[in-house]
Amino acid sequence: MEKLYTAAVLAKGGRDGHIKSSDGTIEFEVRTPKEMGGQGGATNPEQLFAAAWGPCYLGALHAVAKNEGIEVADATVNVQVSFNQDGNAYVLSAELDVHVPGLSHEETQKLADKAHKACPYSKATRGNIETRVTAI
Repeated sequence: MEKLYTAAVLAKGGRDGHIKSSDGTIEFEVRTPKEMGGQGGATNPEQLFAAAWGPCYLGALHAVAKNEGIEVADATVNVQVSFNQDGNAYVLSAELDVHVPGLSHEETQKLADKAHKACPYSKATRGNIETRVTAI
């Protein structure tokens, strides 16, 4: 495996803290959402994970579609990452709703599934968190 790029982010304070990337392009407070008993008012790890997974997934969708000669420049994905309690443990789950204007529901679902198999974030989570990928 050849390492092409490494992102580095320093986190302090846990769910109620601060994050900063090594290059300074990301720097902000993080807060526990009100829905989880926190003060809210800032981003949280689940939002950050969804924000990272979405563009990565669309990159995979574009690559898969290009190989099949399909144009998906206007495709979107709505990524929802949930923080769940499972007995005494906490687990994540995710839903990816994929829309490709001008493509049938069936064709979109086929591409969406192929992209989910190819996306590095999807690979990293496969077998670890419950994930649903749906053409909309």
